[in-house]
Amino acid sequence: MNSNPSPSNSSRFEGCTLTGALSVLTEVRDAVCVIHGPSGCTHHNFSLLHATLLSNDRPGVPRLLSTRLTEKDIIFGGEEALEATIARALSLFPAPSSVFVLSTCIVETIGDDTAAVSAKAWGVPVIAVPTAGFLGGVFETGIKNALSSVASLARPAGERTLSANLVGEKNLEYGVDENAAEIGRLLARLGIGINLRFVRGIGTGDVGRLGSAAVNILREPALRPVGDDLKRRFNTPFVDSFPAGLSGTCRFLEDVGRICGIDASAAVEGERAFQREMLSRFTDIGGSRVCFRSPHPMLEGDPVAEAVSTECAAALDLAVEEDGTPIPLPYPAPVGTAGLRRMLNRWRVLVREKGRG
Repeated sequence: MNSNPSPSNSSRFEGCTLTGALSVLTEVRDAVCVIHGPSGCTHHNFSLLHATLLSNDRPGVPRLLSTRLTEKDIIFGGEEALEATIARALSLFPAPSSVFVLSTCIVETIGDDTAAVSAKAWGVPVIAVPTAGFLGGVFETGIKNALSSVASLARPAGERTLSANLVGEKNLEYGVDENAAEIGRLLARLGIGINLRFVRGIGTGDVGRLGSAAVNILREPALRPVGDDLKRRFNTPFVDSFPAGLSGTCRFLEDVGRICGIDASAAVEGERAFQREMLSRFTDIGGSRVCFRSPHPMLEGDPVAEAVSTECAAALDLAVEEDGTPIPLPYPAPVGTAGLRRMLNRWRVLVREKGRG
């Protein structure tokens, strides 16, 4: 593991590879995920995913099965247990349209050939996803591997539409749907719709639309390898991040417009007017003294979050001083103008509390 505790390689990124992959694959709603390994790996991730669904008002049960490897399987090999569990997955009702086979640290250490077992004639796509973090992967690796694995279900599209795919949304993040709605609002200024949330609440058949979008919008720059992979597969250009900040949101509109051959000037001007109106609601904290702090002692400052916060402070004529009201830097950076509005509401609460103190 990388010992540098900066936000670019900590928290979400330094966690379990298997969990990262499951945060993507369990969003293919008609699929089953077979976790090849000890039952504890499945139990831990089931509990996490189920709790996350409930906390986001999405009641549901992740469709996970474990091969439940024992000491005997680990010594003599667990491929027979994997075959039996895939067969069990296919017997479920309703029957899955696809199956993802995820490896754990122990099975890749002992050398089970999950790809060979998955490649047998099962009647539906059964796709092996490498997710053994012990051999070098982290949470982010699992996300990338999962997105590429789901993409293998798609074929080149015959015709493109004026639409965008949202690629690699943070499904364990609070506010993920609000962020997608903000991207949809911004794209609507350009006359562009959302083709596919890749991967969020879709079915196996929906993946066939992946190559028909005019542009892919990555959740964050760390997913550039996925953007490159999808460009090789479908020749689809990409924007490497959701928009952050006042100027960054307008720049996002310009970038998407350029890729899609659309004059974005009217969309940008409309968004700037929208931002001015949004900022006018926070003039009551104008002139306040604030001081930005890391959101956690173990995290260094996120340059994007710092830039976004500094830009908003300047727009509201806030004085950034060492003894000002402590304001935690957002992590991750808020998405679009709507995200900034939510951030500024939190700032207002902190400033008023300091004033009452």
